[in-house]
Amino acid sequence: MVFRKLPGVSASGMGLRLSQKFVFLLFLSGLVTLCFGALFFLPDSVRLKRIFLSKTETQPVTVGSENDANKEHLKRAKDPDYLRGMTSSSAKGETTSTKLRPFTRKFSPVTRGAGTEDRPVGGRGDGAVAAEEHTISRSRTEAASERSTSSNHDPIKSDTFSYNTFRKCLLKAPLGKDMGKPSDPETAERRDKVREMMKFAWDNYKRYAWGKNELRPLTRNGHVGNMFGGLRGASIIDSLDTLYIMGLTEEYNDAKEWVQNSLELNSNGEASLFEVNIRYVGGLLSAFYLTGEEMFKRKVLELGEKLLPAFNTPTGIPRGVINLGSGTSWSWGWASAGSSILAEFGTLHLEFVHLTELSGNPIYTEKVMNIRKVLNKIEKPHGLYPNFLSPVSGNWVQHHVSMGGLGDSFYEYLIKSYLMSDRTDQDAKKMYYSALEAIEANLVQKSPGGLTYMAEWRGGILDHKMGHLACFSGGMVGISADDGPPEKRQHFLDLAAEITHTCHESYDRSATKLGPEAFRFDSGAEAMATRLSDRYYILRPEVVESYMYMWRLTHDPKYRQWGWEAVEALEQHCRVESGFSGIRDVYTTTVGHDNMQQSFFLSETLKYLYLLFSDDDLLSLDDWVFNTEAHPLPVVRSSCLQDDTAQHRTVAS
Repeated sequence: MVFRKLPGVSASGMGLRLSQKFVFLLFLSGLVTLCFGALFFLPDSVRLKRIFLSKTETQPVTVGSENDANKEHLKRAKDPDYLRGMTSSSAKGETTSTKLRPFTRKFSPVTRGAGTEDRPVGGRGDGAVAAEEHTISRSRTEAASERSTSSNHDPIKSDTFSYNTFRKCLLKAPLGKDMGKPSDPETAERRDKVREMMKFAWDNYKRYAWGKNELRPLTRNGHVGNMFGGLRGASIIDSLDTLYIMGLTEEYNDAKEWVQNSLELNSNGEASLFEVNIRYVGGLLSAFYLTGEEMFKRKVLELGEKLLPAFNTPTGIPRGVINLGSGTSWSWGWASAGSSILAEFGTLHLEFVHLTELSGNPIYTEKVMNIRKVLNKIEKPHGLYPNFLSPVSGNWVQHHVSMGGLGDSFYEYLIKSYLMSDRTDQDAKKMYYSALEAIEANLVQKSPGGLTYMAEWRGGILDHKMGHLACFSGGMVGISADDGPPEKRQHFLDLAAEITHTCHESYDRSATKLGPEAFRFDSGAEAMATRLSDRYYILRPEVVESYMYMWRLTHDPKYRQWGWEAVEALEQHCRVESGFSGIRDVYTTTVGHDNMQQSFFLSETLKYLYLLFSDDDLLSLDDWVFNTEAHPLPVVRSSCLQDDTAQHRTVAS
């Protein structure tokens, strides 16, 4: 290299300066190499990594069309073929609904043409959503970093939970005396019938759809769907506790073996946070608590970690969809302005508290308690909780309130969080009874014929319809009667009985004695579906769920009789040669089947019927609460657990 000689500087001097520069540059390059090595390889550098990587390695958010989202991602999703068959009616402004407790309890159909509150937002390219989209995209590296910092220890190897201690803290044996077998011969015979229905449904699932998510009984094949992000075996996970409490030992062992050897959690698909939580997390937790099988504990803690990145939003309110492999999360394409759904982010508390109990990692409880903080900060219109909330701003997006799809299980989890905490969670108690007061003031209505129902609220305007999903509320109000103001105890029991009676009427007024997806109280109709698109029944559990709770609370024999009527109707209209199927129109005895045996039929409908015809000590309500998929989770008696742990430590020392 040739250098121009500078005035007043000797050649030898220039050479000296060049060597100094070379040494300095060598030192500087070594320092930079060292820094970047620390940046990328030291375990505590994840935040620095995000600074450099989050803008360059983001994974684009890909969301299907609005119609695809409605058809494929709503809970208790109906048969896609049936949905396609309803296109013509939907185009006329009729509602197509699915179970959304949120996403099924479940999800409720997004109504077209009924006003801005029901109309899905357009594609993800909308200008109003574009700014938010930037915050939704997340890098694979960032997601992995979040997981690595979520716990200071291996959650799978946690030894902070003692199963023996847990069992000592139960007031009664989980399966009761003689597995809850009733002394009355007729009731015992009816319970045996429900057990036979479960075995029939399970055997056909195993024969034709083993390892798939659900059985298509008419075509005798399996259905996978895409609500679970590549996870398989939803019917297996949902059936574990039902098989166990029914004493179907061989079937339970087959299910356990599949979970141990074939349940693959390293999927890379787009999952509903809500659905994975209530079915897979709830099902595995319940199986562990009932049996003590450590394999279930390991599986559920591994899965629980995969859900944490969904909470990485400005408010901590999780988004509804998560890629279980990359950790990328986003909101449903049909949800207004990229909002999160009340019944989805409000239906995590029970399971996440138990994830903390099993792992010793407080992050799960912290995540759901933060949701409470956000909700307590924002103003509630007339004390009500609308169904859509922005995970970015923390503000309500629409003023649509429903005890059915989109809202339902949020309220259910408030009272059940209080009960599961051994009645110590005062925040949950306060939120529940305040919400119930607002619901009574704004939603509870009485029809001209004397039927009590819960209407939907749309910014102050009532829609006089009640969804099948909202029929869980009879049981919910019933189990909350003892813990409210003493002077309102009988009032709550009466309200619970009236709502349950209304839901029974929706069954009794149909030709099949099964209830429609939604029924109305206007234009002269009472407790009947007035739209063709609301006439279907997809093996839903909410009505028999309320029968079970009301039986345990009152022991009024009518609830068992109503439950038996439902069993007879299921047998007559939904049982086919190779399983059980939903039907398209409850008002005609010329039944058209939808070719889907929903996993919640095994988890909820048959379990609640079995419990209805069992003695009360089978999964006693003193010890257990049921998640929104009917998976029993134990009451957390912290003082008992802590005292036993302290005693154990004293003896050990």
